[in-house]
Amino acid sequence: MAARAIAHRQFRAVRHASHRRELRITGEPLDGARDLLRFYAGWMLDLDAIDVEEIANALADQTDYEHRWLIDPRTGELAFWTSDLGIDGENPVELDELDLILIDPLPSYVWYQDMVDFADGISDRGAGERLRRALEGKGAFRRFKNELYQRHPELISPWHALRDARARIRAVQWLADEGLIDEEAAQRFQRDHREPALP
Repeated sequence: MAARAIAHRQFRAVRHASHRRELRITGEPLDGARDLLRFYAGWMLDLDAIDVEEIANALADQTDYEHRWLIDPRTGELAFWTSDLGIDGENPVELDELDLILIDPLPSYVWYQDMVDFADGISDRGAGERLRRALEGKGAFRRFKNELYQRHPELISPWHALRDARARIRAVQWLADEGLIDEEAAQRFQRDHREPALP
């Protein structure tokens, strides 16, 4: 990984952090890629210490903008914000006053595509066709769920396995894109967490 690419991601993380959080460089100036990598390594979070499931849930939360999910770039802990109760459940606070990174939900079409891929990928073509039809038009998420749970209970577990595996991979990639974890850690996670085979 080029030092310049790593530096770019890390500056994004610094940019998100509090303006009160000072960046101090002591000793000799940074000299070359090796010093740069060593310096930025100190700003990385440990992927093993982050609740990837929570990140995945936050990225999938399409409810509304009266509540939002945020992550602390120093600890990896998530916070839940509401417009009337802030993050402590008592004191309203504006989002831009917080020293946290906002987790914007991914567009609904990302999650819609998971349903399409599942319907197209299962070996039971009859069930696949019925699930595909359920995805046509408005209300696709609800119809897909109803079709799956009411007519194909044997496919519920495989669907959850695919959906959750993809959600976790997206969560880890989001962390890498935000400069919170190392790209190598994200790639290693993807290698170790392959999508399950469909029945």
